[in-house]
Amino acid sequence: MDKPLKNPPPYAISSVDHALRAAAMLQLEGGLTVSQVAERLGVARSTAHRLLAMLVYRDFAVQDEKRVYRAGPVLELAAHSQSQVSRLRAVALPHLHRLVGLLEETANLTIRTGDTARFIASVECAQALRVGSREGMVFPAHRTTAGLLLLAELTEDELREVYAVERYHDRPGERPDLAALATDLERARRGGFVVNQDRSERGLVAVGVPVRGTDGVALAGVSVSMPGVRYAPGRLQSLVATLNAAARGIETDLPAN
Repeated sequence: MDKPLKNPPPYAISSVDHALRAAAMLQLEGGLTVSQVAERLGVARSTAHRLLAMLVYRDFAVQDEKRVYRAGPVLELAAHSQSQVSRLRAVALPHLHRLVGLLEETANLTIRTGDTARFIASVECAQALRVGSREGMVFPAHRTTAGLLLLAELTEDELREVYAVERYHDRPGERPDLAALATDLERARRGGFVVNQDRSERGLVAVGVPVRGTDGVALAGVSVSMPGVRYAPGRLQSLVATLNAAARGIETDLPAN
């Protein structure tokens, strides 16, 4: 079932939000200093230091001998995964900012892990009615724009493995209809883009295209998200062209290995 458009809660606790964002940054990107965390969160260094100290206390982070903070046992990912995600995010961010400037909508970069899609970068637009940052959030891959683009890269056997029945024995309602999904993925392959209307969240429309590595394999999806009331189908061709230009720019700037 789709969910309503996700906005911050009316009584958001900023300290909790900052701690969760810092934890997601460490998990996705690897080592960060107090100054880097403070700059990203828009808080004072003393505030960032207290947040990181609490994350260390609860094993969400560790501090090395150079005073660099990294994901702790609770969040730890493989080192090569952190490195690749960090590089991809760093390269993509200027292009996401450029997209926001051109389209005045929120831009995202998303990767797939198994049957989930994770937003590794998000730049909000300045419009009063807008889609908020999804950075660090995880959604079912088949319900997201980038998730569909990346699932479309799989063979039939690989897709069946991702959605094997035994993986869903305790959550059968979350397993997608593979026949319907295959139709959606074939459409994504043919068009080279995905339009996601109300699929992940009611009231949200997202349009995305793949970002490919030097071997031609899709690494991520770059997309723009907007409130459905502001989406005009007549803009689709222009949106896709602008997104493809951003994707090519990211691909050009990616390191060779």
